[in-house]
Amino acid sequence: MESVAQLLQLIPKYNGLPALLRMFLPMLVSCVLIFALLAIAVLFLVWLERKISAHIQDRLGPMYVGGWHGWAQTIADALKLLLKEDIVPESTDKLLFKMAPFIVFLGAFAAFVVVPFGVSSFVADLNIGILYVVALGSLSVVGIIMAGWASNNKYSLYGGMRAAAQIISYEIPAAIAIMTVIIPAGSLSMVAIVEAQKGGIQNWFLFRNPPFTFLAFFVYFIASLAEVNRTPFDIPEAESELVAGFHTEYSGMRFAFFFLAEYANMLLVTCVATTLFLGGWTQVLPGNSQLLPGPIMFFMKAFAIIFVQMWLRWSVPRLRVDQLMYLSWKVLLPISFVLILGVGWMTVYR
Repeated sequence: MESVAQLLQLIPKYNGLPALLRMFLPMLVSCVLIFALLAIAVLFLVWLERKISAHIQDRLGPMYVGGWHGWAQTIADALKLLLKEDIVPESTDKLLFKMAPFIVFLGAFAAFVVVPFGVSSFVADLNIGILYVVALGSLSVVGIIMAGWASNNKYSLYGGMRAAAQIISYEIPAAIAIMTVIIPAGSLSMVAIVEAQKGGIQNWFLFRNPPFTFLAFFVYFIASLAEVNRTPFDIPEAESELVAGFHTEYSGMRFAFFFLAEYANMLLVTCVATTLFLGGWTQVLPGNSQLLPGPIMFFMKAFAIIFVQMWLRWSVPRLRVDQLMYLSWKVLLPISFVLILGVGWMTVYR
């Protein structure tokens, strides 16, 4: 928000506004900018996933609506969802049912406040930025449980309980993998973590303290797939078992918010991985020369990870519940403990 406030101060009449308005106006502008960024990014990602899945299945995907490769098909579908009737079943807990989609989205939306897209392209540089992101990432669990419980539907309840168990389980190895970067960086600030990786690809934490941070990236990537309910960890909304899981009873705009939250969370975990392991907005080549603007470099790295997420969705089968829990508690968790001990040892004795 500091950079937003600095931009607003360039407006001649801004300094003449009341103090209370000057305090809240940067917050409002930041919220509008983040929401616009997420809306555009989600529309693009939905279109991209359709094209990727189509090519994997030897199809073309959207081709006609909007001209070039059906670029406006997703916009048309989004408008259709927003204009559909909002049906609230009679037997639901009305208040919780209506609040749940917005709480699920709120966690991802608020976390983008501390994501640094460039040297000055961020809302706020908190000294506990990564802790803030991890804490807000847990908020989606609350909304998912609310949706499952309030729907008064057995499939929704099963999906909500599965999601809670899955996200809570995989948050632990993900958080420990994040700590393998925090230790050598010496800071929880996401801006400071990126600054510590300047100078080219050889300074990225992905390639520092080998092989510990290198393996930690893959631990985080696998755990993040489970946290955002992506295949092969899409058990909370397994169509073959639970119809649509926790959002079975939702329609119209409320269903669209669940959809928006899923892709916003995908973008969030890839932005965190880019910041922690891939140098954030820093360049690939050695030295300090800026070949591309920081935000463009940042999103190129993030979208490369998203491409792998989408590739996996259409290539691997869904795990069973017992396999999912086994992978978290008996595979990823012991590996993450070994990795953090290794990074700590190398940081102290190198």
